[in-house]
Amino acid sequence: MARPVNEINAGSMADIAFLLLIFFLVTTTMDVDTGITRKLPPPPPEDMEDIKVKERNIFKVLVNKNDRLLLNGIPGDIGELRSRTMEFLRSGDLKNPASSTDMPEKREADIPLLGGQIWISKGIISLKNDRGTSYDMYIQVQNELAAAIRELRDELSNKFFGMRFDQLTDEDKIDAIQEAVPVAISEAEPEDIGGK
Repeated sequence: MARPVNEINAGSMADIAFLLLIFFLVTTTMDVDTGITRKLPPPPPEDMEDIKVKERNIFKVLVNKNDRLLLNGIPGDIGELRSRTMEFLRSGDLKNPASSTDMPEKREADIPLLGGQIWISKGIISLKNDRGTSYDMYIQVQNELAAAIRELRDELSNKFFGMRFDQLTDEDKIDAIQEAVPVAISEAEPEDIGGK
């Protein structure tokens, strides 16, 4: 006669599996990809004509596949990008624009909170990367360009309102500073720029 086989009670196996699942879900970290905060402009209308920009109004920043910079055709490094960008965009005396031929042109704008007629730089930063540019270098360049604009806004805000731009709470003052120092960065699609 055959011996009876004892059955294993599997009722608690589901409970154990559920507890293990909860344990792994709680203890596992999920990587969250972060990006660069940028407010993109709206798409241009279909019938919009191409805008012609004078060469002197463009500050060209090229990054090659070896993470080397060319700033307006002159080799540079990340340490000087912010100061060179600020120098290019700086309005100087807001009531009397500089007439230097190597600086971008300026346009006159009526910004009441800033004392009426203000001269605003027509300068545009043109950023172009090689497809082989490292992500780290790309982020560093973006950070330096954003920091240059932030510092220019802080200077202007301190001059007129006695506080940094990020401390302003009045929307009209914020809009005035943003109009006087716009974010004028044009980023071209990456391509093979080259470099050694």
